[in-house]
Amino acid sequence: MAGSLPRRTRWLAVFVVLATLILGVATGVFWEDLRRTALDPKVPFQTYDPPPAPNYADRAAWWLMPADPDAPARAEPPVDVFFVAPTLYDGGEHWNAPVDDADAAELFRRRMAPNYAGPFVRIGRIFAPRYRHASLYSLLTLREDAREARRFAYGDVAQAFRTYVARHNRGRPFIIVGVEQGGTLAARLLMEEVALDPELRGRLVAAYLQETVVPADAPPLPPCEGPGQTGCLAAWASVSSGDAERARVLLDRALVWTPGGELENLRGRPALCFNPILSATTDEPAPARLHRGAANATDLEWGARPAFMARQVSARCEGGVLRVSVPRSAALKRTGSWADRRKAPGFNLFYADLEADAKGRVDALP
Repeated sequence: MAGSLPRRTRWLAVFVVLATLILGVATGVFWEDLRRTALDPKVPFQTYDPPPAPNYADRAAWWLMPADPDAPARAEPPVDVFFVAPTLYDGGEHWNAPVDDADAAELFRRRMAPNYAGPFVRIGRIFAPRYRHASLYSLLTLREDAREARRFAYGDVAQAFRTYVARHNRGRPFIIVGVEQGGTLAARLLMEEVALDPELRGRLVAAYLQETVVPADAPPLPPCEGPGQTGCLAAWASVSSGDAERARVLLDRALVWTPGGELENLRGRPALCFNPILSATTDEPAPARLHRGAANATDLEWGARPAFMARQVSARCEGGVLRVSVPRSAALKRTGSWADRRKAPGFNLFYADLEADAKGRVDALP
């Protein structure tokens, strides 16, 4: 009996090791599903009680707004920029983020504003509304609940834009900028608020929908075909040049707006692809020598000009997707948690290109 104890101990040790290995493999295989499940609000959107709506007559409802939004100072640029932020909230408790969420505010201040609104800060006065954006979870599933959350978010963005036009624009030329989810919402804004209003459409300098899939066969505005064109749309979604599978999944899962305000899959339709390096919607390749500069502006003080890293990437539109080479600098790599790596990164590969592109279009105004 005494001699059998070591054998039992050995078998127990083997069992523990095997169980640990199996659990580890299973966790690895299902890790993404587990993370998504943790972010699921677990309540149907139809019975969900959303956070309170923002009041856009109140300055607190805006992430960014000029010091005197109704009376531009002489030193301020002659153009406005309406900026729709990307996803800032992971999910879990809500389908749509509370506008006073502290973590979202910190992420906007540290990462989103300096990297994505930053390229336009010398071009125009920035108006960036807080809104009850659909959570990161809603972007990781094609469930109808998730589509409802995105449609709900659009209501805030549309109301913010109408308030901006009625109270603050005062007939000035303007630019619309959106990133990822914000770009998708801005696409509908262009369809319903700008394209159908000749007076507004005549004052639009351009719209920049970064990392946003827009159907090429029915864009809300004419594509920007070259530098200096105004009243046009620059939209693109990018992948690493060697990642063919990611490009396929991106287009397969892309949701775009119908004229009736519904979200539907792209379903094999062609996607619009603007190349920021060439300032044009084109399939022509853009070599790295033409790249004006990327920037990692995370944690920079608002309005500070980041150091540009030129000639970091080449880019070419293929099959409706902007295929971008891997940047050389370690400062242009995604970092952070599982959720952080699925949000807009803490750098902008085309920072200097977008700044120059927007300046050229403003300079071309009559």
